[in-house]
Order: sequence, then C-alpha cells, then structure tokens
Amino acid sequence: MKLSEISDNPGARKKRMRIGRGIGSGKGKTGGRGGKGQTARSGVRIKGFEGGQMPLHRRLPKRGFNNIFRLEFSEINLDRLQDAIDAKTIDASAVINAESLVAAGVLRRSRDGVRLLGRGELKSKLTIEVHGATKSAIEAVEKAGGSVKILAPKEDKGEAA
Repeated sequence: MKLSEISDNPGARKKRMRIGRGIGSGKGKTGGRGGKGQTARSGVRIKGFEGGQMPLHRRLPKRGFNNIFRLEFSEINLDRLQDAIDAKTIDASAVINAESLVAAGVLRRSRDGVRLLGRGELKSKLTIEVHGATKSAIEAVEKAGGSVKILAPKEDKGEAA
C-alpha cells in the first residue's frame, strides 16, 4: 500500500444535495420549501406561533424575579485552602485575602468577594480576610489557632455614580 493509494471506504462521504437546480434533480422548483407564503421565505417565521392556539410561553404562569442588587461571592472550602497551602501556592504566614487567592490560582476571579465555607479541616494557623464565612468555617479556623476577619461588602452594583 502506498500513501497515494489511501482512500475512504466507498459510501463514507456523501455528496450534499444541490437544491433548486431543476425538476429533474428531485429538489427543483420550490427547493423543498413547500408552497408559497411566510414559511417559503428566508429568515421569516413567527417563533413560538402555534397556529392561533395560545402559545406555550403564554400559557405558563410567570414566576420569580432577578434581584439586581444581589452580590455573587466566589466560594472556597477549607479543604481547598489546605490543599493550596500543602502545595505551597499560598503562604500560610501571610494574610489570605481575595487578591492572594486569585494570584495563587486557587480562585479564577473574586467576583463580589470571597465566602469561606466549612468543608474539610485546617491544619495551619491562618489569618483570613473574606467578605463572608459560615459559622463552621470560622470555628475551624479559630480551632487551628487562626483568625477570620469579615470585610464589609463591596459597593452595590446597581447604584448610579
């Protein structure tokens, strides 16, 4: 077998149908679009139209709302923090805050602040500055001999300047 003799199996590649090329092609005249009217035109179609029946998106009740003042925190668990300390990406003697966590690659971005969660256990004595923490996380840090400082939340996103 030579490199120039390599080819696909017969029938592995199917030629596309060329539409609108005469009656003999089998896809001529209307080109598979049926009769005349809105659906025969390109780009025009009423989305969600059900032939006069009340559309599904109008039959269902409206629910909920989006709070524009909601703050989204990046969450980090204690076990993730301990893994970073073990891997020496974070210095346990320095103050751990959102900027240091992002710089170390533990978090991708800090969003509206960092929230500390209590999964896992901590072996190192840490000084942590976060925007929120659970009771169990604070207890675990203090049990290891460290301290947690809760920072004031960042300014609201919805306020006009």
